[in-house]
Amino acid sequence: MRWRGERQSENVEDRRGVRLGRPGMAIGGVGVLVIVAVALLTGQDPLVLLEGLNSTQVSVEPGAQSGGQYGAPSDELGQFASVVLASTEDVWRDLLNQHGQRYREPNLVLFSDAVDSACGYASAAMGPFYCPEDDKVYLDLSFFGELDRRFGAPGDFAQAYVIAHEVGHHVQNLLGLSERVRRAQERASEDEANALSVRLELQADCLAGVWGFHANRSRHLLEPGDVDEGLRAAAAIGDDQLQRSGGRRVQPELWTHDSSAMRAQWLRRGLEGGDMNGCDTFSAPTL
Repeated sequence: MRWRGERQSENVEDRRGVRLGRPGMAIGGVGVLVIVAVALLTGQDPLVLLEGLNSTQVSVEPGAQSGGQYGAPSDELGQFASVVLASTEDVWRDLLNQHGQRYREPNLVLFSDAVDSACGYASAAMGPFYCPEDDKVYLDLSFFGELDRRFGAPGDFAQAYVIAHEVGHHVQNLLGLSERVRRAQERASEDEANALSVRLELQADCLAGVWGFHANRSRHLLEPGDVDEGLRAAAAIGDDQLQRSGGRRVQPELWTHDSSAMRAQWLRRGLEGGDMNGCDTFSAPTL
């Protein structure tokens, strides 16, 4: 990706160094990241995991900082994340304006090991997530190393896809799609609720692709091989692949994000078409 020298977002909150811990339990970065492949997308809804973590008392370690710093980080990886966020701001502001909607920019919270969000306390084992209660994307940048080493999906555009996917959830929230899905899930069976989650996640993949299409058209961010990096990342965190890597049999009925092939397919659709309307996974008779 050609990202150096591009605008960085002011909506970055750097909480790295703010350490949280449960009484009697140490949360270490290495130990947390070892289980990320199982805990990230193994057929469970991230918000359900958040609610579970929220039900357990968590305390701030003595001497910990009370908050993060706002603005562009000083390290290269933090600056990269800030540039990607700024690009999503530019793209989605323009696209939603064209649809008569105002874009409310989300914050990106960079953290290490564990974090306190409006959706509850979460460890890095959950992987990146979006909290609709505070309009923030949460990311432990160590996940990018895991994306390379454990998932076999290296590259800066693979990393950008992760951020763009979570911002896609923010767009869904602004459009009211997330709330409609949540209400429908409350009335649905477990299988039906999982199927709705799958469509929501695939749409976020497609919206990540829409961002990539427009970011490249306006700023020429993509370099040869970038699209393959993104597609490889999407495939690496498909539910079927994660179940296999966790030593489990493939159980489609438990999927909440769908297969590697489907995640890559919907990301590709957004990358090739750049059309929000083409991301309507809920109207698609088959995925």
